[in-house]
Order: sequence, then structure tokens, then C-alpha cells
Amino acid sequence: MTIKRALVSVSNKENLVPFVQGLIEQGVEIISTGGTHKLLQENGLKVTGISEVTGFPEIMDGRVKTLHPSIHGGLLAVRENASHMKQLEENGIKPIDLVVVNLYPFKETISKPNVAFEDAIENIDIGGPTMLRSAAKNHQDVAVVVDPADYGRVLDELKETNSVSLDFKRSLAAKVFRHTAAYDALISEYLTNIVGDEEPESVTVTFEKKQSLRYGENPHQKATFYKKPISSIVSIAEAKQLHGKELSYNNIKDADAALQIVREFDLPAAVAVKHMNPCGVGTGETIEQAFQRAYAADSTSIFGGIVALNREVDQATAKVLHEIFLEIVIAPSYSSEALEILQAKKNIRLLELDPSGQTKQEKQLTSIHGGLLIQDEDTLSLKDVEVTIPTNRVPTEQEWKDLDLAWKVVKHVKSNAIVLTRDEMTIGVGAGQMNRVGAAKIAIDQAGKKANGSAMGSDAFFPMPDTVEEAAKAGVTAIIQPGGSIKDEDSIRKADEHGIAMVFTGARHFKH
Repeated sequence: MTIKRALVSVSNKENLVPFVQGLIEQGVEIISTGGTHKLLQENGLKVTGISEVTGFPEIMDGRVKTLHPSIHGGLLAVRENASHMKQLEENGIKPIDLVVVNLYPFKETISKPNVAFEDAIENIDIGGPTMLRSAAKNHQDVAVVVDPADYGRVLDELKETNSVSLDFKRSLAAKVFRHTAAYDALISEYLTNIVGDEEPESVTVTFEKKQSLRYGENPHQKATFYKKPISSIVSIAEAKQLHGKELSYNNIKDADAALQIVREFDLPAAVAVKHMNPCGVGTGETIEQAFQRAYAADSTSIFGGIVALNREVDQATAKVLHEIFLEIVIAPSYSSEALEILQAKKNIRLLELDPSGQTKQEKQLTSIHGGLLIQDEDTLSLKDVEVTIPTNRVPTEQEWKDLDLAWKVVKHVKSNAIVLTRDEMTIGVGAGQMNRVGAAKIAIDQAGKKANGSAMGSDAFFPMPDTVEEAAKAGVTAIIQPGGSIKDEDSIRKADEHGIAMVFTGARHFKH
């Protein structure tokens, strides 16, 4: 069907003028509104104002301008329906064959710091989504363009056939409904947060495509990386890649895990991650010292791992990193010398992201087959709980430091989880075991002789005293755990028997 008449009304005016110029050159009549009409006229293009079509002025500060039968009749009339076309003729309405519309900048408005509620509401578009939906519903007769990226193909088809193919119109219509759905999802999320509704009767979320991925967890799985439209600046989705191949599905998940752990620390800290679990964590007076400790924690597992740092990578640290095969390094910045050293390795991915940046707490979404689980993020720290010490002995100053590190790290280890720490570094990590004593044995075995004089952290309570018994055999001198088992007294007695100081936090850190 020939494109004779187009309605153009956009907020995003990218590449608009040359596109409309191309439409006019193809003999298309242009109808437009407000700022779009003004821009096109200023560029010397012949445009018909919306009021000339409706016979009614734009009113209420432009809130009402396109909500009119002369517009929506022209959009919704089915061309092969004789009754529809007769009604158009009887009411003096001309068909509209092409709609070029995008919406008020609601996302951009609410992204501003301290945006006023009134400004947010004023940027909820009404006429735009209505025109888009009308045109998209009637896409067999009306081409509808919401994305400037599609301007070129529309013009190409018009030049070839003076029309737009049905397949392309259907594709454009699908994009429209994705666009309006995402727009409404942002509005509903914003208002739901404003009113504080914790468990709405339905949840609609929206994400924007960041990149296609070669594959998912395994080569036979397809995957794509999406990001939140308004995401935290402390997100892997917002990281700047300075060097290396594109991130893979597993890279992204591991990098996110490393980032969340390193955010726990104010002191210079280094975190090494493999398969979503920390294999080494260290702190120090310098970032080089912190990394040396993280590396020493498990120099085997770090091979092919992901490292996150919370200080600039300097030349000394880069030299150490260069000697190890790593998939990714994440840091707030890199000195020029460090970049020169690390970029000599072709495949290492270097990401620039400051983990100390401000971030708002987000809901955590976990998909299950046929459903979705939503929960608050686990941001609980020792500062947020009231610790108790049920044992006869209290921790020493050094043991408190080791316990604090163990508690920060164990929260990020897959359950059942046990972490051993000593002298500002992890020395043993037991992850993802079906029983807690099994996790403890793995961590102790990894630590070896270093376990003597170490601290132990557990993500959940001890159901039996056997974990304390294993800790005592290895020389662990202090333990931090939630407490709350019906057999706590057995674990307390066992700790007292071996002179172990034990701290109860009253809060667990399961991570499934």
C-alpha cells in the first residue's frame, strides 16, 4: 500500500530532519505537532500542523492535541473494510499511512537526582503511546516507526516500492509494543516505589539490550546481555572495557560476583573469583599487597579467574597481574604504566569501574522455570547486627579482624559455606556443600598448616558440634556464625573445651 501521508511527532529528534526530507522527496505529506513541527519548519520543510487536521487547538499545555477522531480514525481504519472507508469519507478524515513517534523522556527525567514528582508525572506521555498503539494494531495498513535506527530501511523500501513491506511493518509493530511496554514498566515501577508497595499483585520489569553473547553457560545455549534502563553506576553493565575480547556469559556472572565482594571493603582489597565463588581475598596497606595475599590464598584456583580491586592498578600491581593467566581485571582506574604492561596480554579483559561508587539497593530477581523470585539484596553487615559471645573466651583484637574478614567473605560463598581467614587474607574456602562439616573439611584441607591460629566464618548455624570439633583439630581459635540451632549448647561446650572464642551474629547469609 502506497505511503501518502505521515504523522511525525518525536521527543528524540536524532536524524529526524534528513529522514523527513527523504519522505517529502517520495511525495509523502507530513503532519506534525509542537516542537517537532517547529524544528521541521525551521529546516525549510513543508509540514502541516496537527490543528489544521483536527480543526482543534492544542490545549492544556499540549496534553491534548492528537487525541482526536481525525487522527485515530485515520490510523485505525482498515483499508479493505468498505464500511471503515465510507465512514472516513463521511467524516472528512484522511488515512494516515505512516506514524513516526517516540515518547516523552520519562526515563531521562526520573534519572535526574532529586527529580520532583510533578516533573516525573508531566513526562508521562499519553498521546504518543495512543498513536503508537493505534498504528501498531493496524499495522497491515500503517507503518509505525519508534526507533531512529529504522529510518534508513523505511526510506530504502519507499524508494524501491513507494510502500513498506508487510513483514517489515509487522516487525516495526512488535518493536512498538516492546517500546510502550518498557515505557509503562518504568512508570509503574516508579509509582510503585513512590507509594511503597512491597508486594504488588503483578510485576512488570524491563531491560535494554547491551550486547549479544556468543553463547550462554555452555556453547549449546543461546544468550544475550541486558541491562536495567536506570541501573546503578556500580554495575558490570556500566563498566568501561579498556582492553580484551568481549565478555562472555560466564565472565559477566563471575565479574558481578567479584564486584559485589570487593564492595564490602574500605581498605585496599583484592578479590579473586572462580565459578561465582571467591577463591582468594586479601586486604593490605597497598593494592599490591592486597593482591599478593589474595593470590597466596589459592594460587592454583586463581588460574583463569576474575580479579576485582578497589584501588587504582599501579605499575607494581600490574607486573604481578601480568605473570598470571586471568580472564578479567576490574579496577577503578589504571596508571598509564599499568595499562601498557597489561595490554601486552592480548586476551585479558580490563574493565574500569569504581566499586566504591554510590548505589541504591535493588531487588534481586531470580528466575525459576515458569516463575520469578524477588527478594531484597543481602546487604547486612556486622554493623547491622547485635553480636553476642556465648563462649568463656572472647576474641582478641587480631581475631576480631580475622572474624570480620571471614564474615564479609562467607556471605558471598555458595551455601553451605565455610571460610577460614588469617592475617588479612582468606586461607580456606569451602563452598556449596550438602553438609556444613563437609564445607569445613574442604576449607581446612585447603588451608593446611595455615589453619592453626585462624578464624572461621560460617554462613549459617552449626546443627551439630562436629564442625567445631574439626575446627579445633585444625587449630582454629575463633569462630563467627549466626547461632540459633537447637543444639547451640553442644557447639558452645565444644568451643569452651578447646578454648575457642565464638561469636553469634543472629543473622545468616545463605547464598543458593
